[in-house]
Amino acid sequence: MSLDKLAGEIEAMAKAEAKAVTDEATKEAKRIAKEAKETVSSYREEAIANASRMCDQIAVESIAAARQRNQKTLLVARRAELDATWEEVLSRAASPDMKGRNEVLNSLLAQASDEAPSGMILKPVKTDRDFLSKNSSGFEIGDEVDGLGGFVLEDSDGSVLMDYRFEGRLSNAWDDRLGEVSNILFGE
Repeated sequence: MSLDKLAGEIEAMAKAEAKAVTDEATKEAKRIAKEAKETVSSYREEAIANASRMCDQIAVESIAAARQRNQKTLLVARRAELDATWEEVLSRAASPDMKGRNEVLNSLLAQASDEAPSGMILKPVKTDRDFLSKNSSGFEIGDEVDGLGGFVLEDSDGSVLMDYRFEGRLSNAWDDRLGEVSNILFGE
């Protein structure tokens, strides 16, 4: 065999082997690329699903937080309205021109006459001193006390005090009727 022929055969074998290696490498590269695309697609779908779940959760939490803020704002506004109403009640009760004031004082005097032991000193609120001085038979009139209206009864040694002032009565009535007041103000 001649040297040229041998060189030709070696060259042909080398080319065939190189082609087989190149074909195998191309085939392997395509397989790796396909596998990479599938992996990226899987990661992409998982990331989209996670992002969608997170978005849904954030939406639910945001709506709940907004509702809670709205409820708090509503409660604060209602509390302010109730406080303003209470202040208006106190203001009207403190007015010397309050409609029915004399009837309320007569009612309190009658109640005090029934409940109080004899010898009690009637201490009026300044606004009602004149009326109570004229209409409080059976009680000695003493010093004035602070208040919106009405009076207190105190025994001579100061150990017993009976309160017939408007603010105490109003406070009890307010507490007892707060549900009704809320219903009137807010329609609940």
